Amino acid sequence: MRVVLASLTATSDGPFRTGTSALVADLLWAHARPEDGLEHVKPRATASGIDLYLFVSAEGDGPAVAQMRPLLERARPSIAAQGYVLTDD
Repeated sequence: MRVVLASLTATSDGPFRTGTSALVADLLWAHARPEDGLEHVKPRATASGIDLYLFVSAEGDGPAVAQMRPLLERARPSIAAQGYVLTDD
């Protein structure tokens, strides 16, 4: 099991609500596919947005990141509708 960190930054035009971190985690699950290998999501609110700790069934760090990229891309529009953008590192 590997952990991948995905950081989201709040946009100024987003609908800020209590519980958004949990909603974003639910959105990831809604977009997840078995081949993603997602095992668990732990969201943490930050001063500028949300950090998502994605626990992934993968052989290494590189494969874990590669597995999460398609999932994050599928979820990107839904996350944006909540007022967050994925911080590209």
